[in-house]
Amino acid sequence: MAPQPNLNVVSAAGFAAAFSGAFFAVPAHADEDEGGLPPALEFIVENEYIDAENPDFVATVRAGVAVSPAYLGSSEYELGPSAALRLDYVRFPGGFEYGSGDAVGFRRGLGLRGSVGYIGKRDSDDYEEIEGLDDIDRAFEAGFGIGYEQRNYRVFADVRYGFIGHHAWVGDVGADAIAYPIEGLTLTLGPRISLGDARFADEYFGVSEEESARSGIEAYDAEGGVLGAGVLLEARYQFNERWGLEGSAEYTRLMNDAAESPIAESGSEDQYEFRFSLTRRISLDF
Repeated sequence: MAPQPNLNVVSAAGFAAAFSGAFFAVPAHADEDEGGLPPALEFIVENEYIDAENPDFVATVRAGVAVSPAYLGSSEYELGPSAALRLDYVRFPGGFEYGSGDAVGFRRGLGLRGSVGYIGKRDSDDYEEIEGLDDIDRAFEAGFGIGYEQRNYRVFADVRYGFIGHHAWVGDVGADAIAYPIEGLTLTLGPRISLGDARFADEYFGVSEEESARSGIEAYDAEGGVLGAGVLLEARYQFNERWGLEGSAEYTRLMNDAAESPIAESGSEDQYEFRFSLTRRISLDF
């Protein structure tokens, strides 16, 4: 299931795919005599513009694959691309700092955090069990959160608004235990609670009278609140301060009006997501 989710059920597939693809792709016409990189990219790399020793901006790009539900409440799973851009650290004029410049990017103490989410579109006619329901466009969410973190644990709460797509409020509350079993490897494990307002719940789990007439599915008015709870296991391995691997396994159990929806009843209340990605840390000095 998800980047943080938006019910934590859909990864941020496509959210930064274009960025990461453009950043790392090597055109076929690249000059092999120059290390296989086009001149402009070679100039950037050689002069360490993306690997500054004392950076003002640190972000991590990840790109890989994910297995996740075909739509919220589905029992069918699909393999697709998974990509995201994670903001790790920013140093503002005047000395104010956000995040951590460490390779892993974890923050220490109490602080604000950014939160973004992506939910893929639902083409209902592609799935026999919900054929006749309205299609749902892709949704992009953005917001902020607050968290407290130390070396071996963290707690957080995030809130986001769907500025494209559902135009609703969603949120997540979670906690993690953090372990470092070997050098370069970081493991996190903890519970998640996912929330959504009435507009979000009705968009993804409701069935209008018109939809009911077309599909034969019982009409249903979904209310907001706690819509899911589960657990997320993540692993990050850093080969060095620039490159790494990330993997995650997440389980979410739909709850309350989401679980009682005929959409989930014809699909599944149990939602899983598995993700595997290559990561690249970018450090910029302005």
